[in-house]
Amino acid sequence: MFKKVDDSIRMHQEDEDYTNPPEEFIGLSDFTSCGSDQLSFRAGDRLLVHTKTSADWWWAELGGLCGYVPSSYLKQDVEDSYLKQGVEEDTSEETSEDPWQDEEYFGSYGTLRLQLEMLSDRARTETYRQVILTNSAPLRGKVVMDLGCGTGVISLFCARLAQPKAVYAVEASSIAEHTETLVRQNGCEEVVTVFQGRAEELELPGTVDILISEWMGNCLLFEFMVESVLQARDRWLREGGMMWPSGASLCLVPCQALDYYTERMGFWEQPYGLDFTALQSLAQSEFFSRPRFSHLLQPEDCLATPCDVITLDMLTLHVTDLEKLRGQFTFIVEKAGTFHGFTSWFRVQFQSLERDKTTLELDTGPYSEPTHWKQTLFMLDGPISLLGGETVSGIILLHRNPVWRRHMTVTIQWRISSTEETGNCMVQTKSFPMWR
Repeated sequence: MFKKVDDSIRMHQEDEDYTNPPEEFIGLSDFTSCGSDQLSFRAGDRLLVHTKTSADWWWAELGGLCGYVPSSYLKQDVEDSYLKQGVEEDTSEETSEDPWQDEEYFGSYGTLRLQLEMLSDRARTETYRQVILTNSAPLRGKVVMDLGCGTGVISLFCARLAQPKAVYAVEASSIAEHTETLVRQNGCEEVVTVFQGRAEELELPGTVDILISEWMGNCLLFEFMVESVLQARDRWLREGGMMWPSGASLCLVPCQALDYYTERMGFWEQPYGLDFTALQSLAQSEFFSRPRFSHLLQPEDCLATPCDVITLDMLTLHVTDLEKLRGQFTFIVEKAGTFHGFTSWFRVQFQSLERDKTTLELDTGPYSEPTHWKQTLFMLDGPISLLGGETVSGIILLHRNPVWRRHMTVTIQWRISSTEETGNCMVQTKSFPMWR
């Protein structure tokens, strides 16, 4: 149950150096608590934040109750904070930050470090090359848009391996200046034209027949470049045109992660012969409250057969669909083991331009050639022993951040059903904020 105000504030005064008065924040979106220590609220509610416990979770008060709330769902009452500081509000100045964080986002993609990482990803880059190569005949005479082209490798594949009428290489980051040089250096300037700018502000000579892009992020959607792709599709893709990828799937599996668990939790049991177990609860909160990117799942650590939990059709997907995506799963445990968490990855498909021809696929999972995305691990608060034949079922929810548009929260609710007819089920829910 929620803690009463007086008791909970007194507890936090004792646990933290509580000297500052509470700050008032406004709810940006509805939030439903997933545990007894969290506090539900609605968009527009005014909450008093007593302690900013971490970057992601704050201790707040609403209607006489206190609990943890996600900081990303709140905004400060700017007018109230100005009055407290004795400063009159100046409506002529912009006080809010860019919700897309474009300066940071495009700044990172303007570096060779990220470009090298992507180009060195053989599975990723070779898949796109094979898509162009196997569709070289139907690409002849077509107009292609390569959105988020980076150094232009896909555009150059098109120009070299097919005979398109034109390729529009679109890139918002500063790397576009070098892409123009690479196009000329590879003798493709008669076919490839580089456009530097955001997709939303793009002006092209006309519509395109094929829109190709490598927009995928961790857990498929993270950073939400896909919105730019969908907006470009709606503006520039001709009726009957093709999207590459044409489809995408988010995959999930319950798994073991003993090495990572031992590294983060087992370490505190007896380092240097000392008992540091008092720090294990803090370690669990710090290391397991957010997903682990770049996790390499070994096939033998999968406790069941993976399944697709969310599937997207890139020709029919709408921008509004991205706000909340929901999937279901049912896993039959194939072998006894320790359930440490769930691991996710994605698959994308490239439909052929010719009927009855093979659809190519890029799979970033543990059974395929490794990619720079690797996999994403969602750790439980504590390990659970599973027996073969038991069932792990539930739902996964991808909830886009209402303010910071490149961020999202992944919520997983699961139920473990025993093979024995005891009627007992273990139901748990955990939310994982995904931030840049």
